[in-house]
Amino acid sequence: MTTYQFRTNINCSGCIEKVTPFLSQLQELDSWEVDTKNPHKILTVTTSGDQKINELVTAKVREAGFTITPLVQ
Repeated sequence: MTTYQFRTNINCSGCIEKVTPFLSQLQELDSWEVDTKNPHKILTVTTSGDQKINELVTAKVREAGFTITPLVQ
């Protein structure tokens, strides 16, 4: 399992509800969560595959209307 982290502006439960349908479309993800208490609103995703997760997650979060920047692993 591989973990990736992203800095976002997903900052509340309403934002999480808005992004959920977009991230749920990514069958490559095993799980995801946003730490809204962290000042950088860190999105953590885990996957069993090694496909282009950074690109896929970034595209879906932006499609939902949020900003996202991959953190260096």
